[in-house]
Amino acid sequence: EKVRPSSIVDKKQFVNVARQRALAFGTTEIADDQNEGIAVSTKATSEGIDNFKSHAGLTTKARGFFADQFEVSEDSNRSNYDAHFKGTGPEIYRQTSGEVDAFVSGAGTGGTIAGTGAYLKSVKPSVKVVLADPQGSGLYNKVKYGVMFNATESEGTRRRHQVDTVVEGIGINRLTHNFELALPIVDDVYAVTDAEAVSMSRYLVQHDGLFLGSSSACNLVTCVRLAKKLGHGKTIVTILCDSGTRHYSKFWNDEYLRKANIPIDISIAERLLVQDD
Repeated sequence: EKVRPSSIVDKKQFVNVARQRALAFGTTEIADDQNEGIAVSTKATSEGIDNFKSHAGLTTKARGFFADQFEVSEDSNRSNYDAHFKGTGPEIYRQTSGEVDAFVSGAGTGGTIAGTGAYLKSVKPSVKVVLADPQGSGLYNKVKYGVMFNATESEGTRRRHQVDTVVEGIGINRLTHNFELALPIVDDVYAVTDAEAVSMSRYLVQHDGLFLGSSSACNLVTCVRLAKKLGHGKTIVTILCDSGTRHYSKFWNDEYLRKANIPIDISIAERLLVQDD
């Protein structure tokens, strides 16, 4: 099912549509030959989830579970945060033999930077946790100044469907509970423009043979800036979280970028790599 890009407050935003579909699925009849299933409804209780593999449990309980990775609280899903705290963080620490000086990540739901950063800080408090934030996102100002705001939200300029960047997957204009968990541990933040992200992606294809998506490109722009600040001999880890194959319609569509007046200029990345900040 295709959905258009839209704000999280819009009922047609993909997360809200998924929640609606989960609720609807939980009320449907189950076929006799369907003796195994996966719970997919916000109405499912813990009892129902425990019994979801039995045919009797499926026919008598709500058969659905909506894994809301945005809202993390005592009463909802912590899987996003926990997966990175228990998995990604320890993996990074182990593979660097503990010689990690900084971790860079963007934030959509915020689970990656919150969970991974919290673990790394717990075993090595000196690790710097740094946010990569695309244009149009309010997280930069939240980290820097404590206010969730972006200039694109100024009175008279805000659009109904707020899509001010070709960078998809990271950047948001509201505070998720996942990101609230990250706020105490984030040490710094860098704002990355669309032009910088596009340029870095083209540079990586040409020089490193890496075909990456927009979120990965933002992370690497931030890594370059942070490396200059920290100096030589430091180990900076980031996540190459998306492939370019997921971004053909916008980020890797030169015609779309030209219409949006976003330059496709590899020299932006080249200058970033050689210039001092």
